[in-house]
Amino acid sequence: MKKYVFLFLGLSLLISSCNNDDNQITNGETPDVTPGSDAVIQHFMWQAMNLWYFWQGEVGVLSDTRFSSDEEYTEFLEQNPNPADFYNDVLLFNEDRFSFLNDDYTELVNNLSGVSRSNGLEFNLVQFAEGDGVFGYVIYIVPDSDASTKDIQRGDIFTRVDGQELNLSNYIDLLFGSNTTYTLGMADIVDNEIVDNDTEVTLTKIENQVEDPILVAETLDINGTKVAYLMYNRFLSSFNEELNAAFGEFVADGATELVLDMRYNPGGSVNTSRLLASMVYGTNTSDLYIRQRWNAKIQEQLDDEQLEDYFASSTGSTAINSLNLSRVFVIATNDSASASELVMNGLAPYVDVIHIGETTRGKNEFSITLVDDPGNAFVYSSDRENNINSDNSWGLQPLVGRNENADGFFDYTNGLAPNITLLEDIANLGVLGDVNEPLLARALQEITGVTSKVSFSAQMPAKSFASSRFLTPAKDNMYLDKPLHIDFNQIND
Repeated sequence: MKKYVFLFLGLSLLISSCNNDDNQITNGETPDVTPGSDAVIQHFMWQAMNLWYFWQGEVGVLSDTRFSSDEEYTEFLEQNPNPADFYNDVLLFNEDRFSFLNDDYTELVNNLSGVSRSNGLEFNLVQFAEGDGVFGYVIYIVPDSDASTKDIQRGDIFTRVDGQELNLSNYIDLLFGSNTTYTLGMADIVDNEIVDNDTEVTLTKIENQVEDPILVAETLDINGTKVAYLMYNRFLSSFNEELNAAFGEFVADGATELVLDMRYNPGGSVNTSRLLASMVYGTNTSDLYIRQRWNAKIQEQLDDEQLEDYFASSTGSTAINSLNLSRVFVIATNDSASASELVMNGLAPYVDVIHIGETTRGKNEFSITLVDDPGNAFVYSSDRENNINSDNSWGLQPLVGRNENADGFFDYTNGLAPNITLLEDIANLGVLGDVNEPLLARALQEITGVTSKVSFSAQMPAKSFASSRFLTPAKDNMYLDKPLHIDFNQIND
């Protein structure tokens, strides 16, 4: 009888080794940890990565033939007592920039759903030209958050936290540590210099803060041309219906152009990216959106139907509202990653994508969430919480595949370069959705052909080295959320 795993549907599947009595490993059998070993977490990590990791064939220690006995395997695991170091320093391919882990898989899962402990302040960090000092500037405030009730807004500058000057050594602990509440010391821009002032703003992180990824959705009337503007900040499947409703309003308003603003969008659901692309381009379900590439083990188990994703005609419950456009103006920066880039690349064979901003981050791989549940091939499933090893709370988010578009293009690890280069100006960030906000104004100039009165010369170009979006447990993740049918008997034979 064949055994299958259905990602996120929770079908039980047992993966085990069939070692001989003398614990010798032959014919690529899966090694097992010897009884009494403390390397339970490392054992889970190795097994999960050996099966799913995109670069499994490139990492020597993940080879099916790496170990000749359980004892050798166990000794290898026990040489690395710190699970995080074992994962990051031993198991990852040297070109992998994006795989990560969390010692609490529930926090990881919640963040992928848009739920986190947050005060609602989204910001970028910049290093001063001299020394190791750091300052932050606010890019937006999450509605219905603690920050939304305080006197702080987009464009504000801060240099201190709880009286300490921010620098390269302390900013992570001060801004992203275990502290629930912190007080920011604010600053002004005077003659293109950051100058501290006496203003302070105290913010408190709220448990289970939910962010609606649709920050702005409105139709602008620009000299008689109806231009839809969408500020979209994360690909969250829990807001698919709201996203579709926003496009329904665009259609009802008679929008004939779209500015899709993903300048701060770090990614998220692959399926939501497919739905958004369909809302832009159309609902022809015979047009290929993307094709997946997995490691050799997984790839050979999947047929074309499972490897290929087509444009959608419905969200699953409602018909897609599509603008049916032949071109789209996308605002994207180095803070735009994974699913944001996937939309741009997936649309490119069908739609003229005019990219305004900066080169994107360059993340063309997708991931899945893995936990210590061997009976489900280590894939997290909400209905199998009781099957996860209660002594191992670690969750992995490794890269397991790449996406290519209908033309076969996938090589954008260096990012997608803009058609029109324009950096944000820290001294003039503007109001998101306002026609005078520089990046939107530049898109509107391209649409109308009328020269804008807005200055596109940046006094203080925004060149950040870190972002609140990329220092959360979800980071710049693009995760696969579709069922797969895999015969693991064939893999382990």
